[in-house]
Amino acid sequence: MKIHKEGYKILRNQIIIILLLGTILMFNFVYLFYILPPLLLIFFFSIFFFRIPNKKIIVKEGNIYAPCDGKIVNIKKVIEDEYYKDSRIQISIFMSPLNVHNQLYPINGEVKYTKYHPGKYFVAFHPKSSILNERSSIVIKNEKISLLSRQIAGYIARRIITYPKVGDKAIACKEYGFIKFGSRIDLFIPINTNIKVNIGDKTISGQSIIGTY
Repeated sequence: MKIHKEGYKILRNQIIIILLLGTILMFNFVYLFYILPPLLLIFFFSIFFFRIPNKKIIVKEGNIYAPCDGKIVNIKKVIEDEYYKDSRIQISIFMSPLNVHNQLYPINGEVKYTKYHPGKYFVAFHPKSSILNERSSIVIKNEKISLLSRQIAGYIARRIITYPKVGDKAIACKEYGFIKFGSRIDLFIPINTNIKVNIGDKTISGQSIIGTY
């Protein structure tokens, strides 16, 4: 297991605060008893949140891999109106604050489109969060398939990080972004995709197969 780079600054600041307060309150045991334990609890939760487990990932061409850990909360046919302007299957994966929060490329290909959208902060499982919340979309295309992966901020999550730029090479199951705290990923995939998940299924990034093409 390792700690994601997006957590370095937060963890560093927490350590500084804990050390400063510990020094200031060194001889005031009453305040030390009531203040330090909650700070330590927050620190250890932050370590847990920014963890990146070691995974053995074997990529097979033709699979669409889960871009994140979480739970399938939506599978439906929609009109994707940001990029494709046609019918797509939308698959939504909700991430709780306890899930690992980095995002992986679901397929091999090339990044054809990226766009950040400022927005609101409805809870991530709200039906309209996909079009109203702060979000960031990327489109990945190879010779056989093109899909859109959308990072969506939730009520708690207020920071979306998307690393790739247009023209970058997408390598399936390699990292492309991070969302801080509870959030959601929407995949918009072709209608003829063979879906391999159901609503309520748990996903593991880079291992669970969303569909095949």
